[in-house]
Amino acid sequence: MDQAPAQVAAALLDQGRYLCSPRTMYRILDANQEVRERRNQRRHPTYTKPELLATGPNQVWSWDITKLKGPQTWTSFYLYVILDIFSRQVVGWMVADCESATLAKKLIRESCDKQQIDPDQLVLHADRGSSMKSKAVALLLADLGVTKSHSRPYVSDDNPFSEAHFKTLKYRPGFPDRFGSIQDAKAFCRTFFDWYNNVHYHSGLSWLTPSTVHHGRTGLVLKHRQQALDRARQRHPERFVNAPRTIAGPPEKVWINPPVESRAVA
Repeated sequence: MDQAPAQVAAALLDQGRYLCSPRTMYRILDANQEVRERRNQRRHPTYTKPELLATGPNQVWSWDITKLKGPQTWTSFYLYVILDIFSRQVVGWMVADCESATLAKKLIRESCDKQQIDPDQLVLHADRGSSMKSKAVALLLADLGVTKSHSRPYVSDDNPFSEAHFKTLKYRPGFPDRFGSIQDAKAFCRTFFDWYNNVHYHSGLSWLTPSTVHHGRTGLVLKHRQQALDRARQRHPERFVNAPRTIAGPPEKVWINPPVESRAVA
């Protein structure tokens, strides 16, 4: 029973016996549902695709950690960033010498306190890095009443907002190849995040700044823009023949992995 049919046939022949061919043994085993993998096999868990919806600020945050090159080869600093996916506002960031669940806890708690997050209000999404999956962070989120969410392994599209934000950071004019010290990295990030939140006109927000959307000033800014456009249209109507009459606002819903709607078959 612990040998393959070919081994059984060879052993029987050594004993001077022949019962049947290995192929016949396989047919008998198959008829009794005994042909299967007998060794222990590792079973990979099934990961569900995250489908997260935000219809306003402070409903879904995305966070991640990226490396910033230090002054010498193989030296790096670690930039932690928490981003609101609806407004694209950076609600928390930190530069540190290492990647640590303890530092992540501190940043998450401070960001939740600053934004006055209530229990069961927020979903915090991240990939499956060691700090993101740590028990310390999981316990903190449970204490704060924050729902945790994780990307599927090796699927970068499950965390698109953080990935896009880091690209904006590293393609920003003035971003150095290396930082001379951690103080240099902090100074650069302090200037960058102030620009990103308050000055940067975001293409995903209909060219509004993240701060405008996050703090509920969208209607006021769009009204001001519409008035300027209407005055220009009255002065030069010939220049607006095919132009839309109203200025579009930012999306009312923001998804991470929107569900695929089934189409009715005619």
